Amino acid sequence: MPVSMLFGILVLMLVLSAFFSGSETSLMTLNRYRLRHLVKLKHSGAMKANKLLQRPDRVLGLILLCNNFVNNFASSIATVIAIKLYADEESSVAIAAALLTLVMLIFSEVTPKTLATIKPELLAFPSAWVYTVLLKIFYPLVWLVNTLAHCLLRWMGVDTTKTSHDLLNKDELKTIIAEAESVMPNRYQKMLLGILDLESATVEDIMTPRNEIVGIDLELPIETIISHIKHSAFTRLPVYKQNVDKVIGFLHLRKVLIEIHHENFDKQTIISLLSKPTFIPESTPVHTQMLRFKTERIRIGLVVDEYGDVQGLVTFDDLLQEIVGELITEEENTVQLQSDGSYLVDASINVRELNRITRWTLPTEGAKTLNGLILNFMETIPNSGTSIRLHGYALEILKRDENAVKLVKFLPLDKQKTDAIKPY
Repeated sequence: MPVSMLFGILVLMLVLSAFFSGSETSLMTLNRYRLRHLVKLKHSGAMKANKLLQRPDRVLGLILLCNNFVNNFASSIATVIAIKLYADEESSVAIAAALLTLVMLIFSEVTPKTLATIKPELLAFPSAWVYTVLLKIFYPLVWLVNTLAHCLLRWMGVDTTKTSHDLLNKDELKTIIAEAESVMPNRYQKMLLGILDLESATVEDIMTPRNEIVGIDLELPIETIISHIKHSAFTRLPVYKQNVDKVIGFLHLRKVLIEIHHENFDKQTIISLLSKPTFIPESTPVHTQMLRFKTERIRIGLVVDEYGDVQGLVTFDDLLQEIVGELITEEENTVQLQSDGSYLVDASINVRELNRITRWTLPTEGAKTLNGLILNFMETIPNSGTSIRLHGYALEILKRDENAVKLVKFLPLDKQKTDAIKPY
């Protein structure tokens, strides 16, 4: 066989080696979720690739079988060429092997695999057609190789029947959504993240705390009650006697405003317009309560603890806010980003909401508000000017009153790891 033909065969082997190496990488690095999307669109190459990847051990066995054969054959051809050209030199075979290794590394390994990593679909879909045919031809040999490999793995204690599936858990899905800034607006990202958090959130996480509940005390004079009704910023108010633990119902202002100008308007009229109060255990998941609000056609309820004491109030709007967040709230009133990258934060903000706005990871177990988180961490009410590192985030107490922290300042993230603020 002439040397020119041997060189032609060697080049062909290098091209085939590049094909097998690149196609292996491209098939293994395909985005499985994009692949499934293309399968739904009836993309022929994607359908072939998806079918092959249902049994990755088979396609890998086929590729490696072909690739090893091609590489070994190329090595043999290079040896024959070296002997023909430099039969008198003892080092000719070693030099040929070194040159072939360098050429194969560059042209048959690194270059095609790099291209396959950058653009996997470019090579994966066409090669899927080739491998579908080759797998049918060499199936007995591939089956034998895979069977021996599985036996060896089982001997090593590896269960080959348990294969991992490309299923995302909640945290992984949240990471994907958080990194999808180029394909969706920021507000939609927050909405999707809010939906994913519904499973772990309870009504206690989003309720209006007891001390902030606005209601009507029937023990007050009727003139005071009328004034409260006229100036209320809410459409539904709990009505109670002395304190909210003795609630007797909810008053819809749309109903009472019609009656309020009548001469015989009194407390008994208010009682007749009340709807039955709804009580919600504080551990109720948000998604469960949302379904209950929908099925029972109610929009407000009182949150109670295990002893039946009222801990707060939750509305259907509060549940929606857990999903849509900033679309119906004014975040700038509670979290203000400063020009230097720091944050001024109202300490009454819910920790979950703060994490959602800032993308931080403050703990949501235990205390529900930033104030509660600080008090639990300090085990006291810190004075203004106190600087602490709260679960890895450096902050300074700016304002406080007798029983709570009111305003804090978080340092910019690029200064969080400096010694500018030391642990308390």
